[in-house]
Amino acid sequence: MPRKPRIHYPGALYHVMLRGNGGQKVFVDSVDRSRFLLLLQQCVERYHCRVHAYCLMDNHLHLAVQVADVSLSKTMQSIGFRYTQYMNRRYKTAGHLFQGRFKALLIDADSYLLELVRYIHLNPMRAGMVKSLSDHPWSSHVAYLGRANTPWLTTDWVLGCLDTDMDRAIERYQLFVLDGFEEGHRKEFHCGTFEGRVLGDDSFIEDVCSRTETRVAATLTIDDILEIVCKRYGISLAELIAPGRQQPFAEARAVSAWLVRQCDGLELKALADRLNRELSGLSHAASRLEQRMTDDVGWRERLTGFKAVCFSQFVKPDP
Repeated sequence: MPRKPRIHYPGALYHVMLRGNGGQKVFVDSVDRSRFLLLLQQCVERYHCRVHAYCLMDNHLHLAVQVADVSLSKTMQSIGFRYTQYMNRRYKTAGHLFQGRFKALLIDADSYLLELVRYIHLNPMRAGMVKSLSDHPWSSHVAYLGRANTPWLTTDWVLGCLDTDMDRAIERYQLFVLDGFEEGHRKEFHCGTFEGRVLGDDSFIEDVCSRTETRVAATLTIDDILEIVCKRYGISLAELIAPGRQQPFAEARAVSAWLVRQCDGLELKALADRLNRELSGLSHAASRLEQRMTDDVGWRERLTGFKAVCFSQFVKPDP
């Protein structure tokens, strides 16, 4: 059975969990953790998402991420791909670092964000790594206490729920976390209350379901993307699939890979299989295009145009 597409809408908040492949360590030392946080900061700046909390353990990590227009899938693919590249270079390894697809639970922020942040921050104590949360510098807990300057981290939402005065809000946050010290594993923050994908009450789930129906109806297929790319480049599908790196075929494949990354419910592996190409090669090509968009206004407008044409021609209208 195919996996259901990620639920995406601007403002959606997720509890994100990433684990090492086969239980292996994701972070070996402070250098690795610093690199991951740098990549996380860059994603906040590039994709305009908000990170409300993070906690880096040894073989896994937790994030509370709120997206803007760019989907969570695109954001996490960027972080995961770049961090895996870094680890493979540093430790002279190859292959996957993370265990399959990241786990993400859509959260009703109004009801659960405060508790989720506490739950994420308490991870090191639940695991017996530290006796005090202040002894674990690799979570956003210290920033909530005002002891770390992390400008890309969003703390005002949670602290604002506790008090309008910042000093009192920090004091109340400390007491709130202390109240949760005896709190054990909370299944709902891992499995949710609906399909293992959503945590919220009935009204929230009903709203999410209506958004999901619209999103699934708007999902493109791999063939839809290839059709529009071939038409734009004036080439045939056979030419696009044929071996070789000649232009404009290589560029057209890179554009196809970039477009696949823009669509929830589509996977780059399916494109790789369709084009008979290596997944890593297509991923590299899409990443290079994305970087080129940052530096070149002309390319940014060109790719935005590709995306607009895809959606205008193939996206089904809402029922």
